[in-house]
Amino acid sequence: MIKGSEVRKADHEVEPFLLDRWSPRAMSGEEISHEELMRLFEAARWAPSSFNAQQWRALYARRGTEHWQTFFDLLVDANKAWAKNAAVLVVFISRRNFDHNDEPSVTHSYDCGAAWENFALQGFKQGLVVHGMEGFDYERARTELRIPDDFQVEAMAAVGRPGPKELLPEKLQARETPNDRRKLSESVFEGRF
Repeated sequence: MIKGSEVRKADHEVEPFLLDRWSPRAMSGEEISHEELMRLFEAARWAPSSFNAQQWRALYARRGTEHWQTFFDLLVDANKAWAKNAAVLVVFISRRNFDHNDEPSVTHSYDCGAAWENFALQGFKQGLVVHGMEGFDYERARTELRIPDDFQVEAMAAVGRPGPKELLPEKLQARETPNDRRKLSESVFEGRF
């Protein structure tokens, strides 16, 4: 797998693994063990969250299990074309209200994003492909996965072992490289917007 630092350059010095992590699509179709997968969720568990409420939850399906097709069918066709070789599909959700007082949690999505980032970084450190997606049917996910109304469906992710880019449709093969980011000066401002 290509290291992101081979093509990316930071505006300011950061830890190399932050540049090296990226979201390939090419996966081999090989299984990953339960223990390998649980390490990703364990990393997510240690993400910061408001009131330490850990508003996020994750639902997953492993390739070859009774749940796989349900999760796979939620994807848009463009994502099905490459995610078919994933070992695991994950749906991240977050509870809108706190458990301890049932008051609204304004940062539930933010906290879920922090958990997702830990999940993705741990997967990268384990040598896995971890690719997040919004290209799926959110309402069908809610219905078919029986997600309660007080939870927001946030995103999906595909996890697997790296595979050769030739496993991808031709138009995706050319995109199978780490992408850049806009300049920091275009995203961060001191004072007002």
